[in-house]
Amino acid sequence: MKSMTLALVGTLLMAALSLAAPKDQTYTGEITDSACATMGSHAGMGKPAKDCALACVQRGAKFVLFNAGAKTVYQLDDQKKPAQFAGAKVVVTGTLDNSSKTIHVTRIKSTS
Repeated sequence: MKSMTLALVGTLLMAALSLAAPKDQTYTGEITDSACATMGSHAGMGKPAKDCALACVQRGAKFVLFNAGAKTVYQLDDQKKPAQFAGAKVVVTGTLDNSSKTIHVTRIKSTS
């Protein structure tokens, strides 16, 4: 009887934890760098968006997802996956930490 009670408690605990775990969502925008995202574009940099983002990241900026329509910048916890999508329109799948506006990246897919 005691082992059955423990099994039931364990099952209920696992169910509660799975309900509490954040679910992946999708976010759209452009993979850019944190420096240019604050300006809303790469205008005036004299380089294509991809080259500009990569150069800015080499100088210490971070890759971010910029949604121009919503004027929202999302930090990305993974700084390796975004490199191949620099300057591109993408869909990022992951979970959002609202307090830091950081997406825990599960996947990035180009929309173009």
